[in-house]
Amino acid sequence: MDSYHSDPDSDSGGEEGGGGGSWDNVTDTILLHMFQYLSTRDLLAAGRTCKLWNRVSYDEFLWRDLFYRDFNVKCQVGIMPGKKSWYEEYKRLDYHTPIVETEVLTQHTHQVLHVSFSHNGRYFATCSKDGYILVWTSSYPSKVKYSHDMKTFSWKYTQYSQFNESDTLLLVSGVHFGTPQSTSGEIAVFSLQDGFNLQCRVVNKPYDIFGTWYSEEHLLSGDLQWLAQLVSSSGLWLNKAYQDITSEHTPIMVQLFRFYNVNASTIRSVMVANCVAPDPCPSTSEPTLLNTKTTKPPPTSHMYGLERGNPVSYRDLNRPLPQPSTSRGRCAHTEHTRSGVTQEWQRRDSDLETLIQYNAEYRKAENEKLKTSPHEDSSSDGSCEETEEDVLSAEHLDDLAKQPEKFLIFTTGCRTYTPHQIGFKRIKKVSFPQRLDPGLSLAERIAVREQARARFLNGARAHPEPDWLNYEAVADRFDSVDHIIDLHGHIIGMCLSPDHRYLYVNCRPWPEGCIIGNPLDPPPIAQEIDIHVIDLATLQEVGIMLRAHKAYTPNNECFLIFLDVCDEYVASGAEDKHGYLWDRHYGSCLAKYPHNDVVNCAAFNPTDPQMLVTTSDDSGIDTTVPAWPNILTMMW
Repeated sequence: MDSYHSDPDSDSGGEEGGGGGSWDNVTDTILLHMFQYLSTRDLLAAGRTCKLWNRVSYDEFLWRDLFYRDFNVKCQVGIMPGKKSWYEEYKRLDYHTPIVETEVLTQHTHQVLHVSFSHNGRYFATCSKDGYILVWTSSYPSKVKYSHDMKTFSWKYTQYSQFNESDTLLLVSGVHFGTPQSTSGEIAVFSLQDGFNLQCRVVNKPYDIFGTWYSEEHLLSGDLQWLAQLVSSSGLWLNKAYQDITSEHTPIMVQLFRFYNVNASTIRSVMVANCVAPDPCPSTSEPTLLNTKTTKPPPTSHMYGLERGNPVSYRDLNRPLPQPSTSRGRCAHTEHTRSGVTQEWQRRDSDLETLIQYNAEYRKAENEKLKTSPHEDSSSDGSCEETEEDVLSAEHLDDLAKQPEKFLIFTTGCRTYTPHQIGFKRIKKVSFPQRLDPGLSLAERIAVREQARARFLNGARAHPEPDWLNYEAVADRFDSVDHIIDLHGHIIGMCLSPDHRYLYVNCRPWPEGCIIGNPLDPPPIAQEIDIHVIDLATLQEVGIMLRAHKAYTPNNECFLIFLDVCDEYVASGAEDKHGYLWDRHYGSCLAKYPHNDVVNCAAFNPTDPQMLVTTSDDSGIDTTVPAWPNILTMMW
């Protein structure tokens, strides 16, 4: 190649006699054969030699082979629906993925458990064991717009947040102070209009139900009632976000469902999805308040013990309850700081060889979706331009009538207290009663009590307590679950795809063929986390990624690792001190994000998925964007 000295602007064709060298008569086929042995960097450099080499270096078959090789993609996987160029896809995965750390936000003084974005992408909220809820601006540099110390409400810490669809309200879920066995929590709703004003507080038990928005102005919460040994009932309530009522007879909450739980399991991690499927067949003392601007927090072991991550409400369940020899009951439901120089985080590596493996049904649904709904939505271009005044009016009308049928999704179990199943319940049309029945008057209630006392004195027997251990005898008191998926492992996180079609699940599997003899002694769980993909249109599993990322805590200390999904990527935290990023279609692992401790959560900006935020037990909040121009990317 050293003998080739033709003008870079020439075509170097044999007929033209460009340079007279031995390369003049080289055909495209020979060039393609040589180029296939080059690395991406060398191929881009070769394309700058002359027009002929430049043209050949952009050959789509060449870039397809490079794509399969460099991103460890199986040849059976075609290009992402809606995309037409393998070169552009390689460029997207190599250049447009978020791999550059731009900020480390350190306003929180303790472990940061969760992060969520507003739907318009302008804000994100973070929850922490320091007891604060912080709302940040997502534009660089990020700044705290709102904050509230929830310890003023006797909260131990905040653990989850969610914006309503219009981004006018923020749901915040937290844990109350109490004994180690306490499962009491609360949900607070703040207005994002005219300041950060509290709208309501709702009891939530157990606290790892978290709560979720059902509509613009209604949210779901839970309660738990123990009925017998290892048997309980979980109630799910629909609450109004604005509870400034003028009459005590005006309802502010209504019970949606009550489920029967066996073997110490409960309903947890509740979420709501729009229906895309046909009707299914039933089948301590408060710690010292910290000044986050001037005071460093005391060591973790002094303030909060050695507890890591987002604890679950059943952690100490096996201590207060006696252990039966065999399981009983029937499963009733089958200040921000700039990080100096921007840091480019680790890209693909030899240990990033895991792929999301989708089945044929998922690939078919991908292509059908492209045909029925355009990939690009031009009408959303100005969604971020609206001002804060462009919000819902102050007149809060009942918005339940316009809500479509939805899916209630939650984790549960029937063989052990740890969540190993995903339950689905279709929510039909919901309406609040216009006025509560005031019931009997005081005089009438006194008369009823006197009649009961007279019957007792005459030897009448009181109504016997139901046999709660016999589900068939009390089944009419509870709602059935429409569908159950058992993942044979400990479920530690779930999230919905933006179109509510797919559910992505973090799960730590049990050993194959394990037998559970005691519900309070679940099987050991793997240190590797699997990702499962469930199609909500068919309620079938359509994808899985084995041994994707790491977790080390045992069953009784296992906490939640949140993941997030956008149209093109999947991201998750892990206990191995890294966040992870995968391409959603090809399944390839694209990057690892190092932290100094467990990474609890990852979230994409919904209007700019190239922005990713990760939160960690190291108290940091890291924002990540695509790579800044460098020598290689300048060649693109």
